[in-house]
Amino acid sequence: MGESFGNSFTVVQVTGDSAETQVWLAAAKPTQALTLVLAAVPEGWTAEVLNIALTHKQQRLFE
Repeated sequence: MGESFGNSFTVVQVTGDSAETQVWLAAAKPTQALTLVLAAVPEGWTAEVLNIALTHKQQRLFE
């Protein structure tokens, strides 16, 4: 059984070795999202939580 990280979503910007950026949506609170994303990307990549709130409609879509 997986661990629960809450029912919120956090937008995270990920930057790879080639300086290409991606935007990820983490199913976790902002305090946990960065750790989860960094654990999923290759070593040397960086991640930053973006201060973007999802609308209620977007939140329901991703649930």
